[in-house]
Amino acid sequence: MYTLITVLLFITCILLILIVLVQNSKGGGLASNFQASNQIMGVRKTTDFLEKATWGLAGALLFLSIVGVAFIPRDAKVGNQSVIKDQIENAVDPNQLPSFPAPAPATAPAPAATDSTN
Repeated sequence: MYTLITVLLFITCILLILIVLVQNSKGGGLASNFQASNQIMGVRKTTDFLEKATWGLAGALLFLSIVGVAFIPRDAKVGNQSVIKDQIENAVDPNQLPSFPAPAPATAPAPAATDSTN
């Protein structure tokens, strides 16, 4: 489900970018290409459509973003933790004195076994 919402978010973003790029900041844009007033979609209708499409896509983007948060996979994988978290847990205290292995106690060599069968 999370993948579906992510794909829908991506499509919404692309459409929103295209709609915004079609608009002109001074009210021209796509509507300025229509010069006859008897067109099916006149100048005013085109700007109304672009504005409604912009608001609709912005609302869809907001809605899908909020819904997407609910579907984020939160399965904790024990073996796949953060590398930084592992480094923090295994860090050596810099104030700790180094501990060297204690020398092995000197033991006297075992006496050689003598053969008393002579």
